[in-house]
Amino acid sequence: MSDSKFRLGIYLTGFVLGFVLMGFEMLSSRFLNPYFGSGIFTWAAIISVTLFALMVGYFLGGRLVDRLPSAAVLGVLVILAAISMAVIPPLLEPMILLVFDVFGDGPAGVTSAAFFMLIVPLTLIACYSPFAVRLLLENTESSGQQTGAVYGINTFGNILGTLVTTFWFIPTVGSTLITYCFAAVTVLCGLALIWLERAR
Repeated sequence: MSDSKFRLGIYLTGFVLGFVLMGFEMLSSRFLNPYFGSGIFTWAAIISVTLFALMVGYFLGGRLVDRLPSAAVLGVLVILAAISMAVIPPLLEPMILLVFDVFGDGPAGVTSAAFFMLIVPLTLIACYSPFAVRLLLENTESSGQQTGAVYGINTFGNILGTLVTTFWFIPTVGSTLITYCFAAVTVLCGLALIWLERAR
């Protein structure tokens, strides 16, 4: 496989994963609203947990890619993210009931529920950015350009994921189906990354 095709594959998976990450963040509000409402506490919890997951994912991805600089390793992380996403609908109600028992339905409760729902899939997806930068970096002269491209394309996916999920998916498709679709697309991204490493 040529270097340009490998690069394109990394960028495309980054765009899709960015879409899924923010789309799933917006979808989480749909899961939490029946239990905690749609007020500022719910959104503060979702946003804070998402940012925390991104922070952990960036650190984790950075450490892993220095030891195992492979698109296949990233692909495995992405597939694990998809699995953790897919188990949320059947486990949601028991998890919420447990949160109610332990933390109640106030700020601690909604933050805990958002944490249990989002932390694993979003942390694993967030590993993409440091992996992509390391995999695409050829020399120090182009490091800024490569880093900017990775984060720019990924963020463009974030923007579209937010808008499309909020204005189209949520009003027209059930939350469970959206979750399974996001998980399926994420699995495909993981498989694509594994294939890219084998074909390079």
